[in-house]
Amino acid sequence: MGRLTGARPAATHRWGSTATAFLLLLLTVQAAQRAELGGDATAATINHSLTLLQRLQELLQNGNSSDSVLRVRTAASDEAKVFHTHQLLLSLQSEVFEGLLRNQSVLTLHEPPETAALFEKFIRYLYCGGVSILLHQAIPMHQLASKYRVWGLQRGVADYMRSHLASESSQGHVVGWYHYAVRVGDAALQESCLQFLAWNLSAVLSSAEWASVSVELLLLLLERSDLVLHSELELYTAVESWLSRRQPEEAVAERVLRAIRYPMIAPSQLFRLQAQSAVLARHHGAVRDLLFQAFQFHAASPLHFAKYFDVNCSMFLPRNYLAPSWGSQWVINNPARDDRSTSFQTQLGPSSHDAGKRLTWNALFSPRWLPVSLRPVYSDSVSGAVQAARIEDGRPRLVVTPAMSSPDFAGVSFQKTVLVGVRQQGRVLVKHAYSFHQSSDEAADFLAHADLQKRTSEYLIDNSLHLHIIVKPVYHSLIKAKK
Repeated sequence: MGRLTGARPAATHRWGSTATAFLLLLLTVQAAQRAELGGDATAATINHSLTLLQRLQELLQNGNSSDSVLRVRTAASDEAKVFHTHQLLLSLQSEVFEGLLRNQSVLTLHEPPETAALFEKFIRYLYCGGVSILLHQAIPMHQLASKYRVWGLQRGVADYMRSHLASESSQGHVVGWYHYAVRVGDAALQESCLQFLAWNLSAVLSSAEWASVSVELLLLLLERSDLVLHSELELYTAVESWLSRRQPEEAVAERVLRAIRYPMIAPSQLFRLQAQSAVLARHHGAVRDLLFQAFQFHAASPLHFAKYFDVNCSMFLPRNYLAPSWGSQWVINNPARDDRSTSFQTQLGPSSHDAGKRLTWNALFSPRWLPVSLRPVYSDSVSGAVQAARIEDGRPRLVVTPAMSSPDFAGVSFQKTVLVGVRQQGRVLVKHAYSFHQSSDEAADFLAHADLQKRTSEYLIDNSLHLHIIVKPVYHSLIKAKK
């Protein structure tokens, strides 16, 4: 642990040269051992690396043979945290420390309170190569790793953040991590956060972190058709709350309100919003044309509507709605056991003109389906099967097909989306979403990396596979290029 006492004169550099020689000797010995062992079956390795790590940690704790001193100050305190360190170990891990300690042995470092609180953990990582962090410590630790160019730690913290998006926290953390990723230019973390928010938007809308969503993030989310939420009305209600709390500029409020897909909201609900929504009343002029168009869409046949209006845009494309009229949840107990099937109904289309028309769908799940190339081939010879099928060669398969053909299908295609739920930190969240169109009845690579044979599989909740199948009607005129 770093001492909080006053700085003492830095020790001689003798330990540094001794330690350098020691580490070089250690690397040389390890290389020689590997060469000597070769392929000898009696070879064995005696490994005391943990003891070495313990000795290095003791060097930091006790300051033995220290040859450099770090003083960490914050603007909020006159007292400095003092660490008696070893130039060699800092320089091996950080090119910044290597440069700073080249001509001086006492450094004064100025850090904000958040990073100063973690500096001891940070220094310990430089000595031992390991550190434990919590959700709220991820950003300041990443900041330290970036500032001092400790690239291994920086990558490790970024990996931690991507793998802990689903972790539960009192105030939420994914929105904050996304904004941080934008500031530091971490594109991979940005995309991971954005995907998590899109697939679990209903949980975010009802959380404390919804109010902290930036204008840029909100507009990015509203552009997406893969948002998973109960209905478009739920999204409008959350946007209304965000606008009331944030009070953005008029132009921003209008952009946000025009990103709502009003044709996906039932006419009765649109009438209620016009009568009761203070936000809509204040900005009615900015969305009057969209509301009028939505009422026209609900009043006519969508194909007839498309003759007079440009419907080749996202405004008329449903998102991934969890309401019963758009699909069904399917919980498969002990999914590795055998094939299962189910049936469910959806509405024909988002227009109220088709509200009374229902479609029946059949879904088939197989835990160990074999492609044709791996199925057994039989011949007339005594040996029988030329190629034996193995259970482990099979993969999960999900097929969704309409139970009937109908004239109402004319001019309509259907996009099917399968959501896979998992339990993480006590919450059921969407881990994967598979989408496929009418031209394909099967989700490609469905659960290709899931081991459903194991009861401890991360894809199972109490030994059950939790799916939600959504069918989104898309009129051909929506996807056909205009001449």
